[in-house]
Amino acid sequence: MEWLNKLLPTKRNKKDKTNQSSQKALLIFENTSEVIQAERILQKQGYKVKVVGPPPEVRKGCDLAIEVPVVEIPGIINLLKTQKVEPLDFVSFSEEEILKPVDLFHVKDFGEYLMVRAANMKITVDKRILTIVNVSGGGCPDVPYLASILVGLNLKHSFPPKEKGHTLCGYALHLAYEKAKELLCSE
Repeated sequence: MEWLNKLLPTKRNKKDKTNQSSQKALLIFENTSEVIQAERILQKQGYKVKVVGPPPEVRKGCDLAIEVPVVEIPGIINLLKTQKVEPLDFVSFSEEEILKPVDLFHVKDFGEYLMVRAANMKITVDKRILTIVNVSGGGCPDVPYLASILVGLNLKHSFPPKEKGHTLCGYALHLAYEKAKELLCSE
């Protein structure tokens, strides 16, 4: 019930004109596999979630966190408990507060090519023909394998890296891949 106390109004929240529906919360986990598992569970149940980098001041175990609407915390916590994937903590914030998650993505346009970086992984795509021309970054053992099968494939018709990757690097590459598809294949 400790999590419920975080949702109850405090003096600061009573003065705050921000309503709860615009507030966000970061679910903080011990490790990356818990973040990936929680994301999958929540998305399967229809929750709108976003994997982000937590600000250094709230980071506890993992370099990833899940951003959710604060009003959905009770349902989310209960669901995750039933699935035995409990966050270490959660931190609420409003859009106006300084405490904001770190964006995992960096996009660089090189004219004919677009490079998307998520955490430590990068994917580069030829914008004209949507061919993946490079995969780089990370130090995980599945990166060379993923690069060898992704480079040369069309972004629209390739497989999601999380289908064949099993590490933090593979997951980060999947995030970069999804962002590249969002930016280039949104017709």
